[in-house]
Amino acid sequence: MKLSREEQAARRASFGQMGLVDKIDYIYTYFKLPIFVVLAAVALVGYTAYRRITDKDAVLYATYANVSIGEDLDGRLDGEFVSYLDKDPRKEEVYVYRGVYLSEDPSTENHQYQYASKLKIMAAIDGKQLDVVLMNREAYDIFSRNGYLLELPELLSQDSGLYRSLEPHLITNTVVLEDNAIEYALNETHRYQETTEDAVNGLEVTQFPMFQQAGFPEPVYVGVVANSPRLPTVLEYLSYISGTQ
Repeated sequence: MKLSREEQAARRASFGQMGLVDKIDYIYTYFKLPIFVVLAAVALVGYTAYRRITDKDAVLYATYANVSIGEDLDGRLDGEFVSYLDKDPRKEEVYVYRGVYLSEDPSTENHQYQYASKLKIMAAIDGKQLDVVLMNREAYDIFSRNGYLLELPELLSQDSGLYRSLEPHLITNTVVLEDNAIEYALNETHRYQETTEDAVNGLEVTQFPMFQQAGFPEPVYVGVVANSPRLPTVLEYLSYISGTQ
């Protein structure tokens, strides 16, 4: 209902005589909805502007599985690689899925964490948003057995010089082609059976200067996800981390 001029003047006079607490209470009581709408609009505009300023495009997607990467090496695998590509690290990045831990050991603690890591990796692979995996032997075996990794000779054949340089570091692992894991888990059979083949799908990188400086206590491997849509950049990455430039 619209107030008359006299009523509006009376309210202004009454408001002017209120103490600070009463004024705040009055404003909140009668104007909280428009205030909330304005604040929400300001927050949305601010958030949108912040995202536009800070968001980066991914030149590559990677994960560190079961390995702890120090700040120095992390910077070299991200910002310095972006600079190596002659791109701007302020606008582009290597997007890394962090905190990934994989294990097939049922006695290992933190089952929920393992399961969450598995779901994260599967979603990233299905969405073609995972290209390179840096991992320990346990994680390498899991990625290989599930058929997630590309055979590296096929990829490296595109660059004969890089292939010759990396060939001594290539690793063979097992890929499961088919098995009866579901039936075995449901107790429909008492014997687990599988059909496997060997694949050259890993690169042992521990002896590369970049990784030697990090002082890993055990071998570290790099694998390339089989359905990666960014294979030219992956080749650049392998050349960069191996020092083959």
